[in-house]
Amino acid sequence: MSLSSISKAARWSLSAIALCATAACGTKDAAAPLQPSGPTGRIRFVNVITDTTRGRVNAILEGVPFGVNMTYTTSTPATLATPSTANYAAILTGSRSLVLKRTADTNVVVATIPVTIGDGEDRTVYAVGGTAGGTVTSFSTTDDNTTAIPAGQTSVRVVNLSPAAGAVDVFVTAPNADLATATPVATNVAPSAASVYANIAPLSTYQIRAVPAGTAAANRAANVLVSVTPTVPASLSAGTGHTIIIADKAAGGAPSTAFVLTDR
Repeated sequence: MSLSSISKAARWSLSAIALCATAACGTKDAAAPLQPSGPTGRIRFVNVITDTTRGRVNAILEGVPFGVNMTYTTSTPATLATPSTANYAAILTGSRSLVLKRTADTNVVVATIPVTIGDGEDRTVYAVGGTAGGTVTSFSTTDDNTTAIPAGQTSVRVVNLSPAAGAVDVFVTAPNADLATATPVATNVAPSAASVYANIAPLSTYQIRAVPAGTAAANRAANVLVSVTPTVPASLSAGTGHTIIIADKAAGGAPSTAFVLTDR
């Protein structure tokens, strides 16, 4: 595909995405186009495909463009053009389909992911795997954005999508805080698993560190698998909720990394 063809396709897709995100995606059986007439949930998609050839994808939700040129660790609809920057997109409940196509050649289907959405449910769908041409699969979570967060606190949970890291204990602290005295926000989170939400004090700047599950307090600093000081979001403020993803590097394997999604 030529660069001009890609640009033309991208412009068309972005226009369709703007319409999708301001209404509701995945509604091909709605009474009117993109206007859900029945019970709805909300959906978010995250690209964690560890294949540098197929890892840049376009996402199509129920036949409607949902994300274009999505690189490793990016999510939709949050990365859409303003004003379509919500954390999730509305979608009719029931069995839905998310198709991923290679951005450079949209004839190549990278994965077709079935999704079931419940009434009032927030769901995040991750595309994972694919290292060295392997199969791209999926992992999904139900996100709790309704339980009240205690006043003056922020809520975080961990999703481990890093086979290279193995099971981990995860810490969210002020930068360079002593790990020996820190309390983990999640413990023994295995690959393809999610922790419960934990409420912690807000942090204006913060550091995410992961160590092998069960590492003794005195040995944590010497056994850090992941150490990231995120800039997005730059702070964890009171009343907000976030998901921390532990992931392999973009091509798969170690060293593992971490990134953060805003849930609410």
